[in-house]
Parts: sequence; structure tokens; C-alpha cells
Amino acid sequence: MSSSAVTEEPRGVNRGQATPIFLMTNTLETGGSERQFVTMAHALDGETFSVNAGCLKRIGPFVSEVEGLAEFSPAGSLFGIRSWRARLNLSRFLRGKHIQVAQSFDFYSNLMLIPASRFAGIPAILGSHRQLGDLLTARQFHAQNVAFRLCDRVVCNSRAAADRLYRAGVAARKLCVIPNGLPEAAFATVQPALPLNLGVLRIGMISRMNDPVKRHDMFLRVAAKLAPRFPQLQFVLIGDGPLRPGLERLLQELALGDRVVFLGERHDVPAVLAALDISVLPSASESLSNVILESMAAGVPVVASDVGGSPELVENEKTGLLFSSENEDEFRAALEALLTQPELRRTMGSTARECARLRYSIGAATKRYQDLYEQVLLEKGHPLRSASMVGTFNSAHQDVSR
Repeated sequence: MSSSAVTEEPRGVNRGQATPIFLMTNTLETGGSERQFVTMAHALDGETFSVNAGCLKRIGPFVSEVEGLAEFSPAGSLFGIRSWRARLNLSRFLRGKHIQVAQSFDFYSNLMLIPASRFAGIPAILGSHRQLGDLLTARQFHAQNVAFRLCDRVVCNSRAAADRLYRAGVAARKLCVIPNGLPEAAFATVQPALPLNLGVLRIGMISRMNDPVKRHDMFLRVAAKLAPRFPQLQFVLIGDGPLRPGLERLLQELALGDRVVFLGERHDVPAVLAALDISVLPSASESLSNVILESMAAGVPVVASDVGGSPELVENEKTGLLFSSENEDEFRAALEALLTQPELRRTMGSTARECARLRYSIGAATKRYQDLYEQVLLEKGHPLRSASMVGTFNSAHQDVSR
């Protein structure tokens, strides 16, 4: 168990006027929730909100991007005695910082921050559900739902995730759908990470290699079926993790040879996408994929499995193509359709980019979060000093009751 206080103020914060808030995540590893945590910590209006940030374990490449990150470790188990000591330390920290809004960003921080915030008497307490929940054990899913009873709102990044909680008994009034937001850098024109060779087409999959649910193996099997028909085709895997050795062995079994490129873990996703013609996500479980969003922002058409929130992003035959989860034949057919129709790829990519800028910019997401924070504070009798953000809250709150 350890804890540390925030020692530096984020740039642009005015403690004398801004409302103190606390955002918490599990770690700062490479992942969609972690990237969204960092993006929001920087994007919130410093004149209105003074951002404090914390985590359960200060590890990962994004640590350096968050100033004064406080750590509250459960020391191995979120259900053990030492984890409750960490929650008490966190409660003291929240009271000491006079926090008015506390929001957790993932499963582990939900179980740490929500009860600690209730102990501390924080006016506005928000949890997050950024997955479908099907990858949690029954005990974990139940524990999280118990924690959600203690908070004022649960922010879901897709309607699919919100519907899952609603069916599990979480009150509709608590559920808010706010999609992930893309920073402006995601739309920038950048130098491709790989040289653009005339005649070469690239299909890429961007995903950590730490969970079979991402279905890297399916991608490689489909690649093996496409390779003979399209000799100019190259397959790119971006990401790393414990599953990589097994994927490399599968690559040899499929006799794909040098047709597959492993780029490892990368932090220049826009540059990687600039080198791709098609982005794929065959995952068996997704809430709202940052990879799909980033691909859209880069103008790269997406072929994705029709799970979770992916159909909310991929408008079939407009911004990309969907296939039935686990159906390799449909996956291959969708890729063949794009490979054989260059104009369709260009049209889908252009439409996807326009859609991403219109619906999923970080400015739109930030506005919805700020409206939500203010609305909950008003309900609790703690209005902000400035009322400039009231009035658009309804765009952030989407009732998921039927």
C-alpha cells in the first residue's frame, strides 16, 4: 500500500476559482481507457475545473504525460484489508484537496474510488463502464454493480455498454453515454511510419497482444487466405504483449513468411495509420474502440466484428464494413470487397474522417463531461462559481431505458 499527493498543478489551473476534481484510473499502460484518461485530464477547462489525477499503480508509458499523479495501491487485492487502508488514505486525500467531483475510469478504479469518495462525502461521484462486462467474472461484475449503487452517475462510452448495465439492474437515471473523444492530433497529416510503395496494399491491426479476445489469430488465418490472391498485400500487426510468441509461431504454421510485419508497441498511431489502406478489429468484445475512432480520424476504412459499440461507429458501407463475430468467411469477404474497390476505400475513408471530426472530437466529449459534472453538482446543491456551461447537459445524458 502506498499513497502520494499531487505535487504540481496542471498547466492552466487556477486554484482560487476552479472547482477541484479528481480523476482516477488503474494504471497508465497502453490502452484505450488509459489514453482517454490522459486526454480528458488535459482537455478539461482549467478555468472552471482544477484537475487532480490518481491511479492504483504508477506504471506505463503514459505516466510522464500526467503531472503530479497520485498513487493509491490496493497492495494486491481490491477485496483485502490493505485495500481498505488505501481507500481510507484516498478519502483523506480527497477531503484535503476539497474535491467536489470524483470520477473513476475503469473497473479497478471504480472499486477503489467510489467507496472512498462516499466515505469522504464528495458531492459528485461518477463511475465508468468502458467495456461490455462480458470479460469480467460474475463476482467482479456483481462487485462493480454494488459500487455503482454508491455513485451519482455511471459514464458509459457506448450505448451497448449502458444497455448491459441497465439489464443488470443499474438505474436508468444513473446511466450516461458519452463517447470517447479524439484529440486534434488524431486528425493531423503526418509522415507514414512505413514507406508508401507503389502497388503495395497494407491491412493493419492495432491492438495489445495480451488477450485472446482481440482475435489476432483470426486475422492471421484470414491473411493466409487472402495472401495467394493478392500478392501485393502486406499485413501489419501493431502492439505487443505475452501472446506475441504464439502469434509468431502461428505465422510460421500458416507459411505467411515476410508477408506479415510486426511493428511492436507504438505511440505514433496516426503515423502508423497513414501507412495503412485498411484497419481491422476482429475482437470478440468491444465497448467503443479507440482504434476504430483513430482509424476514422485518419481516413482509413475499418473492417470490424459487429460486437458491442462497434456498430455505433462503423456505419456499414459508409465508414467501413462489419462482419458477424467469429465468421472468418464474412471477414475475408469484407476485406476482399475493399481490396478490389479502391474508390470504395477512398470514399469510406473520407466519410469516416468527416464523421469522426463532427461527432467524436475531444471538444465535444469534454463539453459533455463538463456539463455532466455541473449538472450533478447542481443536483447536490453545490453549483459552480460560473454557470457558463449549463444548458447543454441533455446532449450528454442519454436515457437507456426502453
